[in-house]
Amino acid sequence: MTHSAPSATALYDIPGPLTRKRHRLYGIVSSVLILALLGWIIYLLFDTDQFTSVKWTPFEYQGIQELLLRGLGNTLKAFAYAAVLSLALGALLAVGRLSVHRPLRWISTLLVEFFRAMPVLVMIFFIFVALKVQPLPALVAGLTLYNGSVLAEVFRTGIHSVDRGQREAAYALGMRKTQVTTYVLAPQAVRAMLPTIISQLVVALKDTSLGFLITYEEFLHAGKLIASNLDYDLPFIPVVMVISPIYIGLCMLLSWFATWVAKRERRNVKTKAVEVAPAEPGTLLP
Repeated sequence: MTHSAPSATALYDIPGPLTRKRHRLYGIVSSVLILALLGWIIYLLFDTDQFTSVKWTPFEYQGIQELLLRGLGNTLKAFAYAAVLSLALGALLAVGRLSVHRPLRWISTLLVEFFRAMPVLVMIFFIFVALKVQPLPALVAGLTLYNGSVLAEVFRTGIHSVDRGQREAAYALGMRKTQVTTYVLAPQAVRAMLPTIISQLVVALKDTSLGFLITYEEFLHAGKLIASNLDYDLPFIPVVMVISPIYIGLCMLLSWFATWVAKRERRNVKTKAVEVAPAEPGTLLP
């Protein structure tokens, strides 16, 4: 089996023998350093008795497992609420920013810029402490205001990315502005916006971990309760080693879904260019 050699481009030159040796040496040195770092971390974990049975015993109890599952369920519930409301708020603010009415456009722009600049944690604390809202609504409201304002810009940019000729052709057919946006621009813009929308939802999923700061019993809050247990010699590192892969797995699942959606849209027959048959001589007029 033969492998084709890399071809030179304007930004890439085929490396010579000395360059290939140097690259191979860099790869070996980097691999050795990474393995040494991992070995040092594992040594520290064993040296500090992080793998003793006492610290891993809590995860064998049904009560601890139910606590983690309940926290994971609360995390997913907060994320579901925040995702739906963020999409709705983003669409509403995007419509306001695209409006032909100047006051509505100014108000929408002010709201978007304000909530985008405001830290999520500050908004959550303000809603929870100043407005005396319950933990779940306070967390969902803070996530909705921030992610909704970001998604508003995503929607607005997606609408503007559609070719101008599509808008002009729709107006030429006698369609109103609302019809043009709903039936012509939005369906085409969604294909380009969908990966970015899902990526922003990944941010919302990660930010649900801020709920433990306002005593919301989400996944990280459940891990904190277990990690601070003196009966099991403060199993902080084991809790991190259990909770982190689950968070990373959820975020990777959403990221994979975004990649899959993008590839599927590129393969969609509705988005592919139609092949046009070459011109041929027709019947000549007398």
